[in-house]
Order: sequence, then C-alpha cells, then structure tokens
Amino acid sequence: MIRNVASEGVACVAPRLRAASAGVCLGAYSLRPGHGGIARVARLMARVLAEELAGQARPVRALTLGDADPVEDLGLPVRPARTSRLRFVAGALWAGLGCRHFLFDGCQLAQVHRLPLLRKKPMLTFLHGIEIWEDAPARYVRSARRATLLLANSAFTRDKAERLHGGFARARVCWLATEGDDPPPPAPPLAERRPEVLIVSRLGERYKGHEELIACWDRIAAAVPGATLRIVGTGPFNDRLRRLAAESPAAKYIVFEGFVPDADLDRLYAGATVFAMPSRGEGFGLVYIEAMRHGLPVLASDEDAAPEVVLHGETGYTVNRGRPDELPDALIHLLRNPGEASRLGEAGRRRWAEHFRFSAFRERFLPLLREFLSL
Repeated sequence: MIRNVASEGVACVAPRLRAASAGVCLGAYSLRPGHGGIARVARLMARVLAEELAGQARPVRALTLGDADPVEDLGLPVRPARTSRLRFVAGALWAGLGCRHFLFDGCQLAQVHRLPLLRKKPMLTFLHGIEIWEDAPARYVRSARRATLLLANSAFTRDKAERLHGGFARARVCWLATEGDDPPPPAPPLAERRPEVLIVSRLGERYKGHEELIACWDRIAAAVPGATLRIVGTGPFNDRLRRLAAESPAAKYIVFEGFVPDADLDRLYAGATVFAMPSRGEGFGLVYIEAMRHGLPVLASDEDAAPEVVLHGETGYTVNRGRPDELPDALIHLLRNPGEASRLGEAGRRRWAEHFRFSAFRERFLPLLREFLSL
C-alpha cells in the first residue's frame, strides 16, 4: 500500500519536474522601450515567445543585464541584473537548473552560454551587423558560432559575416519589424508640409551619415528655400556635430532636437518631408521601417543592408556616398517634388504593412522558434 502511494506520488511529480527542466530563458541587455535597436529585437522575440508558450507547462522567463527594474508589459517574468555582470551570470546559471532552451538578443550576451552548466543546452542568438563584422572581438565570433540556431537580421549581415570570418552561411535570415501593426496617427499630406529632412539616430557612430548631411546642407538650403535638417538623438558626438553645424553657412536651418522619447517621435515624423540616414553600417535599419510606417520616402546608402529594406526608386533612394553629389541631388529632387516624395512614401507605407509590422515578424520568427524549441 505504501509502495503504491509512493509510486503514484512520483508519477504525479515527474511530469512537473520534466516541465520545469524544459523551461525557456531569454537573455537580453534590455527589454525596455526606447533602449535602442537591439532592445527592440529582444522585445519582438519576447512577445512571440510569451504568446507561443502561454498556457503551456513549459515555464518561460527573461534575464536582462542593463535594466534597473523588471519590465512588465511582455507577458513573461523578467529578472533585471541592474548592470551587474556577476548578477547576470548568476541569473543565467540559476536559469540553467530549470531551463533547457536559451535565447539571446546577440552574441555579446550569448558568451554566458559557454559556462559548463549551459553549454550543452540548445542556444539561439541573433546577428545584428557591426558587432560581427570588421574588428569583431574573437569572443563574439566564437559565441555566435556556438549557437544551435543562428539568426541574422538581413542577408547582408549574414553574407558579410561569412566573407569576413567564415562559418556563418548557415544563419537563417529573419527581418525585423516595428512593435505594432497599427499605422501612426493621421498627419498632413507631404505636399502641405514645409521642406524638412529628418534623421533619427544615436550620435555615437560616425558611419551614420550626420556629417555628410551637415556638409551638404548649405547647397540644399540654397536650392530649396527654408529646407531644414532636423537631427534627433544624443551621444558622444553631439558636441562635434553641433560645432560642424554652427560652421555651416546654413546653420540656422540645422536643428538639434536632442533626445526625444519614442512616444513623441510621431510629431517629428508627421512634420518631415523626407527621412534621411545615409549610413554605411546598418545591418538592417529599424529607423527606415519606422519612417516607412509614417509614409515618408527614405534616403539611405547602398553600402550596407539598406537596399534590402529601402527599394531604390520605389520606396526611396539608396545613394553611393563615394559620389558626393548623389546625396544632395537626391534630397533636392525630393524636396522640390512633393508628388514624387508622396508616391515613394505611400509605397513605403504599403511595404511596411506587408513585411515590417509585428505580425509579419511573428510569421517569420514563429516557425524558427518552434524548430528551435523542438531540439
């Protein structure tokens, strides 16, 4: 009798133990809105993960390195390490006792997967671009190669990593998206707006194209009276860029907005005629799809992943920065021809709705997630 009761108790507990050991953990630097592009990717992953495992016996959790407080809008418990690497490692090891599958927002944090308790468990991570290209730390490359399932935000990111390092051709491409499916609030037609070019980016990387825009703005302002360049963002290059702008003959038409919360960006997109970020180092370009969501024509460069997102002559223009006239010529053309700008912007809005809404990301990511969780 005692043996029967004991065996029945074990039979009841065993499934719960198996479920606990089959848990899933997402490691990210941040899951908080407004904390950059990689945080956006992590939030996209977290939402799909929480939706997929809702109501299942498999527990799901997240661990963040850079957040000070838990993030509560994603449908899964989040444990913040409050910038402590030691606390993050301890949290990952604790998760390793109950989780079989580990997802990471990038190869930087995926380095924790080399710990003995974790290294034999399936691991998924994203490649974003510059962190895995030229001058990538060897430890990042090793971390990415260790992934059971490796995802890239674009074919450009994957192919460039393969050319530079080898071993990355197996990465699966999964384009990114905005966090919602809804269009922005209504805004005046482009033809009714003042000639204004918007760039939204952290002022911390010289490859983004701020200097090139400032350098040619006197020519643009001379060709299109009142044309204004509006720069959104902060970072270590803020003072340098402000000095360059102050030295421009068109200084009064170059406006620095500083940091603008995501909730207030709609206003700036609604006032712009063109979105321009002629970067040479984008692995995808989340700001491009946000501009497309707002119906703006996008000007980017042809030197990175932008041509995968921005279709030249259809949703905007991709220029060659090695030909200095292409950037100002394209901007002058768009500012002088609001009908053309509107045509490109509306095509961009349709492209966003088809490929770059959250629901489109879910359709791309979910089969990959299910494949990973079956391992």
